[in-house]
Amino acid sequence: MAAREQNGYPYRLLALVIGLVLNALGNALSVSANFGSGIWTAACVNIANWLHGDVGLILFIVGVGSATLNLLLIRHWDGWRWLGEVVFIASFSYFIDLFVALFKHWGVPDLATPWRILLSILGVTIFAISISIYQRANIVMHPNDDTSNILRFRYLHGRATLSQFVDFVPPIIMLIICVLGTHRLYSVNVATIYSMLFNGIIIAWTDEHILPRLHHNFRVKHHSAA
Repeated sequence: MAAREQNGYPYRLLALVIGLVLNALGNALSVSANFGSGIWTAACVNIANWLHGDVGLILFIVGVGSATLNLLLIRHWDGWRWLGEVVFIASFSYFIDLFVALFKHWGVPDLATPWRILLSILGVTIFAISISIYQRANIVMHPNDDTSNILRFRYLHGRATLSQFVDFVPPIIMLIICVLGTHRLYSVNVATIYSMLFNGIIIAWTDEHILPRLHHNFRVKHHSAA
């Protein structure tokens, strides 16, 4: 009874909001500390530096592109899915800018190297926790996380690790292009490696220990082969 009650829509909506805020907080902390971040965020930071643009705006544009790609991957029009992911990324981008400004005001970019390494790793840990929370809430999610879910369940026979590696290909290409254009590399460091190695482990641990009564409710359609 308790598990069913906690999986009701109000509880799932609360979990979504918590996951959204934590995701933006963790990403902003890793960006501000500048010792690595998630690979998608790192790609957007490099694009923003190359174009002298706003990180939040670049995250939004890339997110809209990912949401559109997801429709191609599921091979049918799902307007609510696309709209939900665009609204999610817009909110996410707004909170990222808010938290980056806050951390800059607090002097995070000027801290000593050991503290910035620690905070970058903490930021990655926080956003990995957030992914577990809003994936289980499964109302809307970050487009990139939906991409990995679609790859995993529709194309890769449930292989989570392989789906993560495939999902890393576009941001790696973006990073290479940015480096060729600027000859500089931002937000790729210790925490980026940590993210690539431990995101899945942290998500699995969070599934069991943080909001454990919030169960997965995947929404992936399978179509029979022609």
